[in-house]
Amino acid sequence: MDDGSRRKSRVVENTEAYLALLRRYGFRATFFVVGSVAEEHPELLRALAGEGHEIACHSNRHVTLDKQDPSIFRNDTEACLENFRKAGIDRCEGYRAPVFSLTGETDWAYDVLQSLGFRYSSSVYPAKSPLHGWPGFGTNAREMKPGLWEIPMTLSGLPALNTPFAGGVFFRSMPWTLVRFCFSRSFRKNEPVLGYFHPYDLDTEQEEFVHPGMEGRRFFNWLMYYGRNRTTKRLEKIFRSGVKVMTYSDYLRSHVATA
Repeated sequence: MDDGSRRKSRVVENTEAYLALLRRYGFRATFFVVGSVAEEHPELLRALAGEGHEIACHSNRHVTLDKQDPSIFRNDTEACLENFRKAGIDRCEGYRAPVFSLTGETDWAYDVLQSLGFRYSSSVYPAKSPLHGWPGFGTNAREMKPGLWEIPMTLSGLPALNTPFAGGVFFRSMPWTLVRFCFSRSFRKNEPVLGYFHPYDLDTEQEEFVHPGMEGRRFFNWLMYYGRNRTTKRLEKIFRSGVKVMTYSDYLRSHVATA
């Protein structure tokens, strides 16, 4: 294994695989994009927007909020928005913190986001987490500042495995019967399911390397690759079950900020 620093980015090919899947079912989704990706691949953002998908901010350099202060955070977010504008994306309503790192200790970020005109954030992992979490936040969307909503990630609610069953490594690695149960239970309660997927989550051709920050954490690095061959098949099963996939901004307008 190496550290991957010399390897060609596969973000375009992998994103196009998601696009093909969404196109097949006629769905529109939100893509939380890192500003450095927009800078390197502006044509990708134009392709996403051209097919009706929402472009939202996922920071400029993917640095967690606990390693920033309000000034650094503002500069980073503004740099991301500038890279979006250079790519032809003038409207951005949503933000997601790297690694769901918006917590009670970093909630100063809402002041910055409000001042920059964001309408929503989906940056909170509302439970304990090995990395970042905000236990006690609750499962419902909350208006954190006038006109600015936080839409927390959907968790399973299971006592021993309260995880984002519809996201990334959890969606890939959890037993399918458990994933399907969590989806069904949410839909029976008429509750939305928020999911998230990285470009690499369906990449079965990427050579293995030690991802940044994974030095000495071999199990977590192994999880970066486990189950990638399941992602597309599982998504298709969910899509065929009669769900409706929509952008975060559409969900905010139709189900949250309706007053």
